[in-house]
Amino acid sequence: QVQLVESGGGLVQAGGSLRLSCAASGRTFSRYAMAWFRQAPGKERAFVAAISWTGGSTNYADSVKGRFTISRDNAKNTMFLQMNSLKPEDTAVYYCAQHQNLFGGATVNEYAYWGQGTQVTVSS
Repeated sequence: QVQLVESGGGLVQAGGSLRLSCAASGRTFSRYAMAWFRQAPGKERAFVAAISWTGGSTNYADSVKGRFTISRDNAKNTMFLQMNSLKPEDTAVYYCAQHQNLFGGATVNEYAYWGQGTQVTVSS
């Protein structure tokens, strides 16, 4: 049974930083692409960033490019999202997701497994 557990969310002032983690278990972590999505109140779940199975390829939503960095440690079965220069519009529940293939895209439906989410709140 695949399990994804996010951590690291919280309340931060605009301009601040947070580092999210996603701990994975249940199958060989290093064989699958991973991603972060977020969902703000009243909005659909939206793509944030994705990373390939080795970490050699990454992709970001335009809204976070240059501010967020996705990474993974396959030895520790963990993915990260370093978020800098946070803005109030980054406020959302952040979800990690695991793909079925080595590379993943930016659509919700292509990801097979999801965590429960972690709340990120950015105050102005």
